[in-house]
Amino acid sequence: MSKIQLLDSRLANQIAAGEVVERPASVLKELLENALDAGSESISVDVEQGGVKLLRVRDNGSGIERDDLPLALSRHATSKIRGLDDLEAIGTLGFRGEALAAISSVSRLSLASNVEGEPEGWQVTVEGRDMAPSVSPAGHPRGTTVTMRDLFFNTPARRRFLRTEKTEFNHLEEVFRRIALSEFNTAFRLTHNQKVIHQLPAGLDDTLRAARVAKLCGKGFIEQAVPVDVERDGLRLHGWMGLPTFSRSQADLQYFYVNGRVIRDKVVSHAVRQAYSDVLYHGRHPAYVLFLELDPAMVDVNVHPTKHEVRFREQRMVHGFLYSSLHRVIAGVRPGQELAGSVADEGGPAAGMAPAMAPSQGNMSLTSPTGSGGSSLSHPAGQAYPSTGGGAFGYGQGARQADAYGALVRGHVGESAPSVMPPANENETVPPLGYAVAQLHGIFILAENEQGMVVVDMHAAHERITYERLKQSWAEDKVRSQPLLVPVSLAVSSREADFAEQQPEVFSRLGFVVQRAGPETLVVREVPALLRNGDSESMVRDVLSDLLAEGSSERIAQKLDELLSTMACHGSVRANRRLTIPEMNALLRDMEATERSGQCNHGRPTWTQMSIKDLDRLFMRGQ
Repeated sequence: MSKIQLLDSRLANQIAAGEVVERPASVLKELLENALDAGSESISVDVEQGGVKLLRVRDNGSGIERDDLPLALSRHATSKIRGLDDLEAIGTLGFRGEALAAISSVSRLSLASNVEGEPEGWQVTVEGRDMAPSVSPAGHPRGTTVTMRDLFFNTPARRRFLRTEKTEFNHLEEVFRRIALSEFNTAFRLTHNQKVIHQLPAGLDDTLRAARVAKLCGKGFIEQAVPVDVERDGLRLHGWMGLPTFSRSQADLQYFYVNGRVIRDKVVSHAVRQAYSDVLYHGRHPAYVLFLELDPAMVDVNVHPTKHEVRFREQRMVHGFLYSSLHRVIAGVRPGQELAGSVADEGGPAAGMAPAMAPSQGNMSLTSPTGSGGSSLSHPAGQAYPSTGGGAFGYGQGARQADAYGALVRGHVGESAPSVMPPANENETVPPLGYAVAQLHGIFILAENEQGMVVVDMHAAHERITYERLKQSWAEDKVRSQPLLVPVSLAVSSREADFAEQQPEVFSRLGFVVQRAGPETLVVREVPALLRNGDSESMVRDVLSDLLAEGSSERIAQKLDELLSTMACHGSVRANRRLTIPEMNALLRDMEATERSGQCNHGRPTWTQMSIKDLDRLFMRGQ
């Protein structure tokens, strides 16, 4: 007797179902993808008992002809690919031809369909061990209805692994949410135990699309999300990315689609994490709904039976495109910008933003003064806000009060810098962060703008400004050094001294000139000009420890942002540093012109807005 036997059709399909059908949510995913591939404009999903007792999907797509119905429930039968060339450039969501056969092997499945122009529809079911198809007439409009009942009724072991009705429905609803976000031009409806859960009209314009995102992802997400639309080199990225302040404790609000297919990919995840790297608080996760469109031949979706994983043929190009696009969008988020528009291209102006606050490269710093009486604050689009008189603190009384901050702002202020008050003329433009009113406990700046009150964390805001300028100087290789009038001597270990002596070019690129003065002594003779008033000894020690931890200078480029962040932290104004009104206003104007100024280097917020309505509600005014 032969030991090798040919399995019957039902058993073979049940084995295949182990890869495709894990729970009712898996069934819904396959059925919804088939409905979208059929060009459906409306899809309705009815569920009972979490999808275990009943799961019905109706669509008004192209339908299936009578002669094709017996094949529809057979393995390896599909209308979506014909040969190897089609497999290498798949443009549909489904293509394996296994889903319906696998589902029918572990449930009681029936499929009814009708095509355009036919007077009646037809229904197909499968029965017996050989799963022989049975076709019969059925009244049905154009489209297809797939009805699955009693999932795993014939495989009790699999059924015991199912969870409670609530848990299974939560998984099923998540799949519905992912698919509904992938195709805005299709209307969706979901009911559970005869109760309507979601009723989503077709999103034929931006308003309806945003409304669907708000319905499925929460109103808070869409209110704190930046629209994205970037196209370059045959790649297009569009959708919504949450502001860093809308971070989450879990990665549960991250939807990424490649040609309409929701996927999980390490290249994509790494690019997104890098884009948020220095604006997200540690341990937090960004939220986003993003769509990547590219040539189907550039991505292989035939990697996993569930089709959740893909493989990009040009991974480096895709990673670079995603990182640069998202990084530029985050950099363009500045105080006061309107978030209703979308970024047209990398470094380009954002449609719908206030013109003065649209992202633009090269506008992160103040212009040099044209005279000794004050300075003009240059912003994107050429708009100049009224001078605060705090354009520079390198001279006069301002320098003595805020020398650490003054090292970063160019210009000149006389001995008596005038305080800037809110404009008396109603037609005069008020900056987004308004005008400083007072300083609280030497930590916070209180400002007044058109919306109400702004509270700014002085150190956190200045830390971001310093950090961005250090990064810009580093990128341009223009880190200027300034000799110290009195060199700083510091005691170090012999290992640290050896390292500083052997690799002086590392410190030189950072703007330091460090020399060895003894077996365990270093002398700091020059420091970066931007940080000349900072704690030189602490900065050099921190840089040394970071370099030694890396073990080699080749890895400095990877940790450069962390090093510059540490340097910026030491060079920023500290708590209890008393600033004058002009100095506070100068800090506010710099925040408005600095990329990513909404968060400090560690991802904490730098400012918050309290509207008049918030204040009225706080004091119960009008109640």
